[in-house]
Amino acid sequence: MSDASGGSIPLLAKTSEGKAAQIEQIIAPTLASMGFDIVRVMVTGGEERKTLQVMAEHSDHEATMTVENCSDISRAIEAMLEVEDPIAGAFRLEVSSAGIDRPLTRLADFARFAGFEARIEMSISVEGRRRFKGRLLGVKDEAIHLDLEDEDAEIYLRFQDMSRAKLILTDELIAAAQAGG
Repeated sequence: MSDASGGSIPLLAKTSEGKAAQIEQIIAPTLASMGFDIVRVMVTGGEERKTLQVMAEHSDHEATMTVENCSDISRAIEAMLEVEDPIAGAFRLEVSSAGIDRPLTRLADFARFAGFEARIEMSISVEGRRRFKGRLLGVKDEAIHLDLEDEDAEIYLRFQDMSRAKLILTDELIAAAQAGG
C-alpha cells in the first residue's frame, strides 16, 4: 500500500496494548495462516468477569466475515490459549468482524478508507484539542491527513500520537460496504 506521495505505508498498528498485546502476539501468526488479520484485541472486565474480545477481518479485505469464520477463529484461539494460558482464571471469548463503522488501528487503514468520515482521538493535545472529526484524505509520512469539514481546514495527525479512531457510519460508507468496497 502506498501513501499520498506514492511511497510505501509502514506497517504501524495500534491493535492492542498490555495483556491484550501479549495475547495478540500468541494468536496473530495462526490467524494470519488462516487468512485473517487482527483488527483489535481487548481484555475487559475484572478478575471475576473477564472478556477477551478479538476483532478480525479477511487478509485480502475483500471477503465478508461470516459466522463460520468467527467460529473457526474462536476454536483456533481457544486451542492456543489453552496451551499458552496468558489469562489467569476464567474468561469469555468474543470473536467478531470489524463491522462497517470499524475501528482504524493500522496506519494503512487510514489510506484504505480515504474519502470516508472518521473520529480520531489523540493521546496528546494537537492545536489545543484531542478529538477530531472529518473526512480521511490518506496518509503521508506516518501522519493521518484529515479534512476538518466543519472548519474548512486540513490537518496532519501523527499516527504514533493517536489513541483511537473509527469510521463514522454514513450513507456513503454503508453504500460502499454493500458494493463490496
